Amino acid sequence: MRVRDADGPGGAHGSGSGARYWFPAKRYGWGWGPPTMWQGWVVLIAWLALTAIAALLLIPVHIVGFLVLNLIMVALLIVICYAKGEPPAWRWGGD
Repeated sequence: MRVRDADGPGGAHGSGSGARYWFPAKRYGWGWGPPTMWQGWVVLIAWLALTAIAALLLIPVHIVGFLVLNLIMVALLIVICYAKGEPPAWRWGGD
């Protein structure tokens, strides 16, 4: 279950007393921008570190294994961003 309006009118950057988004929506396009909370940074840095380790260990011996693992990791990151980020929508800079 996701609570989306816990922050009030200020959104992720406002002064609401509710929980804040780990990943704010991008200003242009669809998706999320860089993290704004320490939890988001931990997720992103851990994801990058695991991707780098997997690349070093798997690419030389099993490229298909690396590609499958990378696909799973990308899907996991998208799920985390969707669960902990602002609702994704197309934005054109004025939203």
